[in-house]
Amino acid sequence: MADPSSYRPKPGQIPDSPGVYKFRDEHRRVIYVGKAKSLRQRLANYFQDLAGLHPRTRTMVTTAASVEWTVVSTEVEALQLEYSWIKEFDPRFNVKYRDDKSYPYLAVTLNEEFPRVQVMRGQKRKGVRYFGPYSHAWAIRDTVDLLLRVFPVRTCSAGVFKNAERTGRPCLLGYIGKCAAPCVGRVGPEEHRELAEEFCDFMAGRTGTYIRRLEKDMMLAAEDMEYEKAARLRDDIGALKRAMEKSAVVLADATDADLIAVAEDELEAAVQIFHVRGGRVRGQRGWVTDKVEAVDTAGLVEHALQQLYGEESGDAVPKEVLVPALPEDLDAVTQWLGGRRGSQVSLRIPQRGDKKALMETVGRNAQQALVLHKTKRASDLTTRSRALEEIAEALDLPAAPLRIECFDISHLQGEDVVASMVVFEDGLPRKSEYRRFQIKSFAGQDDVRSMHEVIGRRFRRYLAEKEKTGEWAVEEADGEVSAGAPEDDGRPKKFAYPPQLVVVDGGQPQVAAARRALDELGIDDIAVCGLAKRLEEVWLPGDDDPVVLPRSSEGLYLLQRVRDTAHDFAIRYQRTKRHKRIRVSPLDAVPGLGDARKQALIKHFGSLKRLRQATIEQICEVPGFGRKTAEAVAVALAQAAPAAPAVNTATGEIMEDDDGGNGNV
Repeated sequence: MADPSSYRPKPGQIPDSPGVYKFRDEHRRVIYVGKAKSLRQRLANYFQDLAGLHPRTRTMVTTAASVEWTVVSTEVEALQLEYSWIKEFDPRFNVKYRDDKSYPYLAVTLNEEFPRVQVMRGQKRKGVRYFGPYSHAWAIRDTVDLLLRVFPVRTCSAGVFKNAERTGRPCLLGYIGKCAAPCVGRVGPEEHRELAEEFCDFMAGRTGTYIRRLEKDMMLAAEDMEYEKAARLRDDIGALKRAMEKSAVVLADATDADLIAVAEDELEAAVQIFHVRGGRVRGQRGWVTDKVEAVDTAGLVEHALQQLYGEESGDAVPKEVLVPALPEDLDAVTQWLGGRRGSQVSLRIPQRGDKKALMETVGRNAQQALVLHKTKRASDLTTRSRALEEIAEALDLPAAPLRIECFDISHLQGEDVVASMVVFEDGLPRKSEYRRFQIKSFAGQDDVRSMHEVIGRRFRRYLAEKEKTGEWAVEEADGEVSAGAPEDDGRPKKFAYPPQLVVVDGGQPQVAAARRALDELGIDDIAVCGLAKRLEEVWLPGDDDPVVLPRSSEGLYLLQRVRDTAHDFAIRYQRTKRHKRIRVSPLDAVPGLGDARKQALIKHFGSLKRLRQATIEQICEVPGFGRKTAEAVAVALAQAAPAAPAVNTATGEIMEDDDGGNGNV
């Protein structure tokens, strides 16, 4: 534990201006990022008597080993830089809201020639219009199914679309009138795009226009005695109204707003967001976070705004944001939101009427989310703590192994030999730390030798990272000792953090190989064990008899989960390598021919069969192909034996090798 006075800046060294500051630990990792109107005043608060600091702040300043800052010209720049650094460095003492799930969105791919309506999760893409998020994907599909009667936009995948183009037959939705069937030319690109834009307008809340238009068309059709058309329009109006009923009106003035509510206690906070568009709730999402820094409700709101709008722009940032408490730097946050939207944004606390009532509803949702989270976590945390304690007791470890790394070897009859490393911290998987290895030092099947190589490579990287950070002294050629050059970026490093326990998938031989690899590197403070699959026995280095944990032991369950995760991760990697090796193409033999030009060839000719039949002059017509490359392609295809023709086993018919572009490239 460091003494903050040991790295406290000298008096007058800190500027009295806006800026962003970073605290780093002894490994040069950034552990906290903050912003301030006055760096001098804010940083002075961290270096007062430790007894007067909030417990979390006290833990942070005693974990840190240095502090540095960057001066900016405005508070808005400080807010932007703080958000960028929190995202880049992932500091352990900053509040970070994490979704417990990936929320689905209704997406319209306006960046395609024929826009598609679909469910999307994860990172947002440029040129795609998003609506939501929704709590469940089925809610999106129900809404889309109703709207396709009126806006028959394409919903099929690229493969289905291309197959329909090739065969000239639309899919089922095209036959029943729920797709305009642009794949077979029933509508052109412009007409289909207009349908997609009308779909987006309706989802954005401009519903009255379309319903009034359909009602007018229905009345005209009835007057003209076109009763079938009138009945169809009546059904379309009913479908639109049912879709609208799925999100009832909550704000009568057709407001576009996001409502953010916070429920908190001393240790954790839950945030709920309702997205209201056109007066209707169009989406909902929520986060839960540990309060790892001393922060009040206003600070939690500011962090939520950064998380919610940091990557958004345009209409994704609404005109009005309603919150339970205003951020400390209200003007800076409002200006930042306005910059993200491109126009003024109102950030305020609702005082009366429908908005206040809806905010109370959002607050109740946040409170329920916090209670549910704490109930689940209390049970889970107790179980994980007991499991780690049982492992420590069974393996005679000095403390519970808070970081466990497990290694597994995978191969298929000695081919494509690979290894995996998975990491569990505090009993939970940390997927960002997972690593994969190819066995390089030899060929063939030898699990023991493979394990020795992988453990050695992993911990050589660990020692190299320690030298880089200056944690270990480096002996120079002349015998002098100097610190390794510190890395100043503060990002999490690969292989930089040692585990308390290494688990290998296997018995005595694998454990002995792992221990030998560590001993050769001079590492003696990391425990090693192996978990054998046959009887689920735990083996320790040098012991003739295994440690047998009770079948009902939480410690054994955790070790099994770690081992099985490593096994699955290794198998997936091994299968990927095998598939890449198997999926070879005659075009692979052409020097300098990359994937892009291979795909261009197949797209131009439609299949490998047609490419084989092409002349050199025809190949030269493909963009990017000169005569020399075309000749090399022709030679490679001529030398490769064509695949045997497929046979229909029911009829004996020889199937034509016309794969429409599905051949391996």
